[in-house]
Amino acid sequence: MHLQNKVQLITYPDSLGVNLVELHYVLRRYFSRALGGVHLLPFYPSSADRGFSPLTYDQVDPAFGTWDDVDMLGRDFDLIIDFMVNHISRQSVFFQDYIEKGAASEYADMFLSFNKLSPDGELSEEELSKVYTRKPRPPYTVIQRADGSKEKLWCTFEYEQIDLDLNSPKTRQVMRNFLIRLARGPVKMIRMDAFAYTTVQLGTNCFFLEPQVWEILKWLNAYVSPFEAEMLLEVHEHYSYHLKIAEHGYWTYDFALPMLMLHALYYHTSARLREWLKICPRKQITTLDTHDGIGVVDVADLLSPEEIERTLNSLDEKGASTRKIFSGPEYQNLDIYQVNCTYYSALEGNDDSYMAARTIQFFAPGIPQVYYVGLLAGENDFELVERTKNGRDINRHNFTLEEIDQHIQKPVVQRLLDLMTFRSNYPAFDGDFLIEETPDDRIRLTWSKAPFFATADVQLKNYASQITYYDVQSQSVHTYVV
Repeated sequence: MHLQNKVQLITYPDSLGVNLVELHYVLRRYFSRALGGVHLLPFYPSSADRGFSPLTYDQVDPAFGTWDDVDMLGRDFDLIIDFMVNHISRQSVFFQDYIEKGAASEYADMFLSFNKLSPDGELSEEELSKVYTRKPRPPYTVIQRADGSKEKLWCTFEYEQIDLDLNSPKTRQVMRNFLIRLARGPVKMIRMDAFAYTTVQLGTNCFFLEPQVWEILKWLNAYVSPFEAEMLLEVHEHYSYHLKIAEHGYWTYDFALPMLMLHALYYHTSARLREWLKICPRKQITTLDTHDGIGVVDVADLLSPEEIERTLNSLDEKGASTRKIFSGPEYQNLDIYQVNCTYYSALEGNDDSYMAARTIQFFAPGIPQVYYVGLLAGENDFELVERTKNGRDINRHNFTLEEIDQHIQKPVVQRLLDLMTFRSNYPAFDGDFLIEETPDDRIRLTWSKAPFFATADVQLKNYASQITYYDVQSQSVHTYVV
């Protein structure tokens, strides 16, 4: 069973209500017609990074609920879940056993000790400087055992996220068991988080190395495909990576769209956006907002360096300068390639501009996802960031049931729900896509599958958006003002 071509939600297990039971209630009460799927961010026991440092994939964190709760959610919505391909928690039984027993641990081979990578257990600064990282530090951590001995280990992200050696038979055995367990559940898709960081080879940038990366993906897919689960590959980098992924037949993300959309709406020009929509992968998930920031590296060469800088400066101005205020080291802004800001705030809380962005996203090729904060047109949560000192928390407000009830009543949220319901239920989106010729300050996108068609017409100067479509019941053409 493949994913339905309907709007999906991205949410943490405790962001719309306090747990999976409340989340399920919220989705059934407010969003059952508007949504076809849910990307449920990590719900496993974890030691850091809000779920992305998993101790195991065999359990649901009791704070969120049980596997029954996950299963119930999967009965009503297409479910996407996460698998962190390149790392495991420092607190996992695997790593803790390795810290205690060293080379005698049955899990020792799972980790990338520098002793494995170099005869003397050391790597030169020159070799380490070549490695592609998203953190302003070398890609390793130092552990100290009870006997006082120290050891360096490959560690790309947080120090709680210890990299795995995917060439190790032991790693593959452990991951195989996890993957089969996950794929057997009520999931349609497994998001392979950070898989581009799995190819470690000295003398290279250790990022998405070919052909190794394709062998790893083929191996991962072998354990999920028998259960008809598909893989979604997460890569934040140049658009050429996504074109390669699509050529190999895998699902990918359109992470270029958020910045291209801001550029189009800020400067009232559709030229760059239309160029991308002509060549972007068709087997993709589209986003404007996610649990991470607004990606910048993803749009390189689709916008010129000058256009990127100009758009970032406007984002600072319109999005309350979060890039400058909250991107310092004291705010734990670990990713130096993204901007922390809600998408609604990036568009100055302008309802028409926001609806124009969502209209274009929903008519772009691919299956659209809406992040839970964006779903409720949430604004930057400065108070949360000041409390946690984590820049990304600007876009991670947890909504209580009472807050959700209030936000649902906002006119812009009602408009968004109407648009999502149309996108999720109108048949033309399974048909053919056309970018129509327009002046630069407009964009017209059409989907057609006879007798159905739907055309979105967005004016980029005043953000007026309308959809013209064929209504089969009345056998006439209708216009819907977004």
